[in-house]
Amino acid sequence: MLIVLSASAVTMHAQKFALLDMDYILKNIPAYERANEQLAQVSKKWQAEVEALQTEAQTMYKDYQKEVVFLSQEQKRARQDAIMEKEREASELKKKYFGPEGELFKKRTALMSPIQEEIYNVVSELADLRGYQLVLDRASDSGIIFGSPKVDISSEVLSRLGYAN
Repeated sequence: MLIVLSASAVTMHAQKFALLDMDYILKNIPAYERANEQLAQVSKKWQAEVEALQTEAQTMYKDYQKEVVFLSQEQKRARQDAIMEKEREASELKKKYFGPEGELFKKRTALMSPIQEEIYNVVSELADLRGYQLVLDRASDSGIIFGSPKVDISSEVLSRLGYAN
């Protein structure tokens, strides 16, 4: 029994881990802040384009409602088709910009991937150097209730990235 306890204590002691706060790291990297600003600007621009098409479709529909009693069946059908086409255009534009594989996703990936990769490489390098088997992000919803500042490597990661605090 004593041998099993001492073996498990040695195994538990041998495993090293560290914590980092990804939010803290990202907030201290100017390129990340610039990328977020760029994404916000382009998102706002694209949203305005989508809203302009939606507004145009709504205006067309309101005009149609006002004039419907004066229109022939053929004119009604043509106006309805035009309204539906404008709504479809707005929907397709929204999907193009904001869909799961849309332009915003691609732009976010292009801007953020190099930053995330750089952070990952530094964390990986520190883990190899110090023998960490596990590095947890305290900023994520991983259920970490307490993390000693002694095992938090966030500032060191920032320092190695060239962003000393």
